[in-house]
Amino acid sequence: MTLGKEEIKKILPHRNDMLLVDDVTEEDGVATGHYHVTGDEFFLNGHFPGNPMVPGVILCEILAQSACILLRDKMAEGQIPVYTGLNNVKFRSPVKPGDTVETRCSIKRAKHPFYFAEGTVCVGDRLCVSAEFAFAITGQTTGK
Repeated sequence: MTLGKEEIKKILPHRNDMLLVDDVTEEDGVATGHYHVTGDEFFLNGHFPGNPMVPGVILCEILAQSACILLRDKMAEGQIPVYTGLNNVKFRSPVKPGDTVETRCSIKRAKHPFYFAEGTVCVGDRLCVSAEFAFAITGQTTGK
């Protein structure tokens, strides 16, 4: 199953500049997401002048947003997934304007409402980020 931005918006509360996935596919418990870095993103304005690269925290956010497709059946109406932790994060290679990142994420264990995942961010065959991360599904409304 592949979701585009409109379907992703039904799962995530992110909008405008903070929706950082173009599409996500779920197959056999693995979420694969894509985001094309246009160079016009707000976070590139000052990071770094003359040598723009996507901040590591944004790459972690892209990873998390991609993984949330795996939680879509775990959330009731009005609930949202929120980050609760990042572990063993490794930044291995920069992501620059013009790059298309591909994320691969899977849930490794769960104790509802907590979900523990791991994933990678790559550009082509170049590994850029690897991480373990966790979510909690909250009762907070999405503001729809």
